[in-house]
Amino acid sequence: MLYWFYELTSLNILQYITVRAGIAFFLSFLLSIFVIPKFIRWAKAKNAKQPIYSLAPKSHQGKSNTPTMGGAFFISSTLFASILCVKLDNVYAIGGIMTLLLFGLIGVKDDISKILGNKNEAGLSKRGKLFLQSISALLVSTLIFFGSGVGDELYVPFYKYPILEMEWFALIFWVLVIISSSNAVNLTDGLDGLATVPSIFSLLSLSTFVYIAGHAGLSSYLLLPKISNSGEVVIIAAALIGSLVGFLWYNCYPAELFMGDSGSLSIGAFIAYMAIISKNEILLILIGFVFVLETVSVILQVGSFKTRKKRIFLMAPIHHHFEIKGWAENKIIVRFWIIALMSNLLALMEIKLR
Repeated sequence: MLYWFYELTSLNILQYITVRAGIAFFLSFLLSIFVIPKFIRWAKAKNAKQPIYSLAPKSHQGKSNTPTMGGAFFISSTLFASILCVKLDNVYAIGGIMTLLLFGLIGVKDDISKILGNKNEAGLSKRGKLFLQSISALLVSTLIFFGSGVGDELYVPFYKYPILEMEWFALIFWVLVIISSSNAVNLTDGLDGLATVPSIFSLLSLSTFVYIAGHAGLSSYLLLPKISNSGEVVIIAAALIGSLVGFLWYNCYPAELFMGDSGSLSIGAFIAYMAIISKNEILLILIGFVFVLETVSVILQVGSFKTRKKRIFLMAPIHHHFEIKGWAENKIIVRFWIIALMSNLLALMEIKLR
């Protein structure tokens, strides 16, 4: 809408992605920082609290009265700021908004089921959630495949040429990437602010790649894939970062509000979407290293127990392992933030080391 305002008034400053991204950031931040406290008060009055997983460490039982579904509000702030600031006829922007909306709705359904059932296990079944994620991911992937200029090439980090053309397999691959990333962030969201800051780092890194891919001069100079008009998605990412910063004000240790599945599922899916449209599906392993680490710990734990009847970790995901070992919660959180920062700095080195 702001871009259309530029076309009507010739206010040139509004044509720039960076300017509209800055506006989106501060708008979503302010919406989050002012709306979330009102929701916290309402949620406490209505007893809309976070049901704690029955097998979680005992220290988590003290969090049983903490409200949840914060994700519904920071995603709403993101969507509002994005719709105001992006070009709504841009297919990449439409895909980004669609991703946040579809996965946000899945999360809202799951969160409401848990609240009403007053039990963490009362949410969507694993099969039901996976089915809805698969349908949503397929819709987004189909839009990218047929409606954009992303192409079906697969790139690997630190190599400037595509290694193969995936053709129709690209659809399946992208669905797997989106679902995996969505669930990985969901698994990581187990401590106060643990998923929030690594998500911000990932979004910042991917925004850099998407902006370069959408800029003809920069992508050519840096030998990165050129994806014309994809830069509009940076505005949505900026809005999401702004709302996450506002949310972190209340989500940092000790948390006054949890994001719930409504936040974690949509963040993970949007991170994957940005990786796909910037041709960084493989580099996403490094960009989202903390999320990968958490997911791999669960896979190893389950696999080991099923095959050997032995556990590798005291508890999975791995942040619970360190909790049981006696690490303070805020120490685990900050150390994971540091790991996320380092992995994203390494990922950004790929821009020049090709």
